[in-house]
Amino acid sequence: MRYSKYSTIIIGSGIAGLYSALKMEQQVKLPDGLLLVTKSKLGESNSKYAQGGMVAVLKENKADSTSSHISDTIKAGAGLSEFNTVKFISENSDKVVKDLLKFGVEFDRDENNNFCFTKEAAHSVRRILHSGGDATGRMIELALCKKVSENENIEIYEDTDAVELLVTSGECKGVIVYNDNTQEYETIYSPVVILATGGIGQLYKYTTNPIGATGDGVALAYKAGALMQDMEFVQFHPTALAVDTGENRFLISEAVRGEGAKLCDADGVEFMSKYDDRRELAPRDIVTRANFNEMKENNVDNVYLNATCIDSTKLTRRFPTISKKCLEIGIDIAHDFIPVAPAAHYYMGGVKANLRGETSIKGLYAIGEVACTGLHGGNRLASNSLLECVVCAYSVSEYLKSIELKTPKQINESIKSIIDNYSNEDLILDELNIPQMKERLKDIMWDNVGIFRDEKSLMTAISELKNLQKEFPRMHKCLNREEYEFRNMLIVGMLIANCALLRKESRGAHYRTDYPETSEKCVHSVITKEQGVLDFVK
Repeated sequence: MRYSKYSTIIIGSGIAGLYSALKMEQQVKLPDGLLLVTKSKLGESNSKYAQGGMVAVLKENKADSTSSHISDTIKAGAGLSEFNTVKFISENSDKVVKDLLKFGVEFDRDENNNFCFTKEAAHSVRRILHSGGDATGRMIELALCKKVSENENIEIYEDTDAVELLVTSGECKGVIVYNDNTQEYETIYSPVVILATGGIGQLYKYTTNPIGATGDGVALAYKAGALMQDMEFVQFHPTALAVDTGENRFLISEAVRGEGAKLCDADGVEFMSKYDDRRELAPRDIVTRANFNEMKENNVDNVYLNATCIDSTKLTRRFPTISKKCLEIGIDIAHDFIPVAPAAHYYMGGVKANLRGETSIKGLYAIGEVACTGLHGGNRLASNSLLECVVCAYSVSEYLKSIELKTPKQINESIKSIIDNYSNEDLILDELNIPQMKERLKDIMWDNVGIFRDEKSLMTAISELKNLQKEFPRMHKCLNREEYEFRNMLIVGMLIANCALLRKESRGAHYRTDYPETSEKCVHSVITKEQGVLDFVK
């Protein structure tokens, strides 16, 4: 096994990871250098698939204000959003957007060079920036990837998985990584490990997330003893293209509804007025349940999005990516209905972290979707995710520039025992049918821990996940990436199901058919590995 040291290790190459790497290199003293670890190729992440845009309360947008954005976010969050977190992120959005421009990020502008703003569900004004029409995440990612690749002070490990955090006495001292190409392990010591690993969508049969979204950072932090929060809150997007084209489903951005598209059945009959006065612009959890309910009642696999009411020239210009993707399967969105259905999209739960990225473990930080800062509460407001990524990436670098980053020198027996788990060259492991086991897990989660839940379905999920665990007797060293991913998926799936079982109410994206009412008592759920039980706290 190789050994190395860095002043900071960033795990994940989405927008949160890329931007934090650039800000760290720009502002923080890094005597032992900076390492960016990604299990894919640089830039392949959930961020890349974010279409709609990024919230920004900009000073030049006179129709908007931080108070308005705070109000919208808290309303969408179903009572679980933290006011101070929402306020901080909203108030810092203007500064961070202007900083992104310096790194080559461009947002769409009109003929007068003013920013173009769009509106999405549950927003009271047009405040969402977009880039490339409907390719915002991809455009931001490309710009930041270019800057990171050009920066000789940022070392990059591609095709490399973080498989274990080196934690002793409540302090993180580094990480063990595994290169899937060479099948080699490396122990890396560092005083700072930043998790920016993204979400968990691949735990579900239908998801908009790319193949790598297997909850790796969440599982790593839980295994290391970090405090986890609100694990039961999974956001299902109401409008994924209801065509299976691979490992995920293509997202039909909420911005299409923001521009006027309507949900309807195959005959063009609109139905959202039955569910909410805000119709297509109701919060995502409401629209998702409405779509799912219509599909169930009519015994169909999808509903439809009618965008033909939008001017065809505007439609093509505003949504070039969606237009192109639909044309590839024979759908002209200017003239045809788009078949859509809900899919797992975003994770509101995760590693409990403050606005500086600090977790309950010293030296371990979490930013972006892997973290639970309290911004999103029980139901994320559309396009707040990219804003959280960049504000928290900016904030963690601001914090760390005031701290002397000394690489740990003394490694105790506890750390040595962790390393020994991965150093045993004589360990012989039988091969397992991981693709089949992953499919079983996805079915279990979709059928039992999905859009609608109840005690029976959740107990079924826990029982079936336990059976899968018995068939997968590896909680430490695995044979390959697929096995490490499955290990992480099992851990996160059990956490989500157990937390959902204990939250006996319906709130935001967590809907219990046996407890349909929202409790007057609004509490977060928190859990650590050491506790072994769940505690609900204010």
